[in-house]
Amino acid sequence: MSAQPTIQAGHRCFPPWLADRLQECVIAPRTVPGGAGQGRHRARSMGASVEFAEYREYVAGDPPNRIDWAVYARTDRVLVRRFEDETALRIQVIVDRTGSMAFTSGTAPRKIDYACQLAAGLLHVAVRQGDLGRLHVLEQTLRLGPVVRSLHQLNPEFTRLDGLDPSGEGTVAAALQSVAEQRAERGLVVVIADLLEDPVAVLEGVRLLRHAGHRVQVWQVLDRAELQLDFAEKDGLLELSEMETGRRLLVQVDTFRDAYRREVQAHLERLRDGCAQVDAGWRLCPTTTAVDEALRSGIRGL
Repeated sequence: MSAQPTIQAGHRCFPPWLADRLQECVIAPRTVPGGAGQGRHRARSMGASVEFAEYREYVAGDPPNRIDWAVYARTDRVLVRRFEDETALRIQVIVDRTGSMAFTSGTAPRKIDYACQLAAGLLHVAVRQGDLGRLHVLEQTLRLGPVVRSLHQLNPEFTRLDGLDPSGEGTVAAALQSVAEQRAERGLVVVIADLLEDPVAVLEGVRLLRHAGHRVQVWQVLDRAELQLDFAEKDGLLELSEMETGRRLLVQVDTFRDAYRREVQAHLERLRDGCAQVDAGWRLCPTTTAVDEALRSGIRGL
């Protein structure tokens, strides 16, 4: 058999070890909103039709009896017959690259690097199984990416992820509203961001996406120091700098830490509970968690 188009080597966002650890991952959402083209998900609206539709590239795990061996004999390509009762899931991934995503306490990856690996892994699993992927990047505004239908088409998107350098200000709330206002077919929207902004505005964006018919998953990426104000357990006076605006604040860490941790926990709970109220998913992704472990857990929760 000839080699099938795949991901080029050398992408920082998708190293070979990550590809190896995601081999068994499959996206199987509880429901398939809308759908476009053909994929591996059963479309409830299509009835019981089993009429042949077209071909797609073979994906590991496809039943051998779906392979068209006559086509393989003529073209040396391994193609699988698609049927009318299958539908592809549209998965839109939003990655936050605003200034705050550059943060690391030094004991874990930068938030942006961790987020890019989450995005790359999710897109790879989706496209590998025949679904449609689309990468959007939040900077000053939301920069929309093209629809990706094959592993080969993922290469330029992974190059985009490799080159993301956090800077400036932008809000996830505005990005979610922007996606909700598009007249795109319904699908799954996964937001990968630190969400260090007004939770009320973020949740309104989630609600708008749900109202537009999308399933929504929020993956909140935070550094341990942001969760615990744990700078090697330093006490005394500490100067904190806001990465997006440059504003600085002097705090007495030993007296400020407990209040800070309570506020962080309240912020996380507001996001978690607010997502649950509109049947959206929320997941905390600390950068100290192995990225493949976070991906496998997140994909199971889709």
